[in-house]
Amino acid sequence: MGRRFVEFGLAFAYCDQSNGIKKLAIDYDRIETAIRFISTHYDTQPTLDEIASAVGLSAFHFHRLFRRWAGITPKQFLQSITVEHAKRLLADSSLLDTSLELGLSGPGRLHDHFVKLEAVTPGQFKTLGKDLTIEYGTCQSPFGLAFIAATDRGICQLAFITQNSANEPLERLRKSWPNAYVSVNHDKIETLGETIFNADPDSPPTLSVIVKGSKFQVRVWKSLLQIPSGKLCSYSQIAQNIQKPSASRAVANAIGANPIAYLIPCHRVIRSTGTLGGYHWGIERKLALQAYETAHYERTPRSEP
Repeated sequence: MGRRFVEFGLAFAYCDQSNGIKKLAIDYDRIETAIRFISTHYDTQPTLDEIASAVGLSAFHFHRLFRRWAGITPKQFLQSITVEHAKRLLADSSLLDTSLELGLSGPGRLHDHFVKLEAVTPGQFKTLGKDLTIEYGTCQSPFGLAFIAATDRGICQLAFITQNSANEPLERLRKSWPNAYVSVNHDKIETLGETIFNADPDSPPTLSVIVKGSKFQVRVWKSLLQIPSGKLCSYSQIAQNIQKPSASRAVANAIGANPIAYLIPCHRVIRSTGTLGGYHWGIERKLALQAYETAHYERTPRSEP
């Protein structure tokens, strides 16, 4: 496998990922450009040639690249980002109730990682990470370069980074855990990234995450884990699920403060109108995550719960 060093601001990591993840990571830059163009022009239904031109590829090569990355065609993606499509996904108001009854995150959960979320103890919250060791680094992912930080109890931060926000993830980590001992561990993060982003869907790993937040925030983050892969939920549905029906705005703020992208799937939450709402790591990436999961969920044979 090829080896290379990647440096983004303070986060310097040694990346040695599988060829599959590397290829998806290389594809992502062009995919994001295409998604930005599609989401801006979807109301005019741009042609394949127009989308490919925006990316700087021929229609043939772009079509092949998009299918390799997403598992669906650009035309199918164009159809999947309409407000009407989002509203159809939101129409299942019993989604979270069904998930709770199953003890799973719905049918899509069978093809997801199993994430065990644990909140820090009150003592650790108060001491801001004193006597805690955190190791961090960057790794390749299908959605761009990812920053991961982990303790011996689990992942405490996962963020997507760009050159415009290169220092932000590490700065956020140090601000959240100012008294912790923080260091780079190239091998650990490389292996962890491979586990997260290249897992076998037939035997997903159990991944532990550890979060520091208010009781309300932790309740919201746990509720996000109940949303099936390939499905969407509204802020108001999350508020209903945690039995705070009038707290949609507070729910949105808690979701925006989610420290662990992808594994705690805040990208699956949109407005009840069918519009996206915000996303800390960029609207294009939120669309990319939704499209990728929808494509993989639809083409993966479903097991009976």
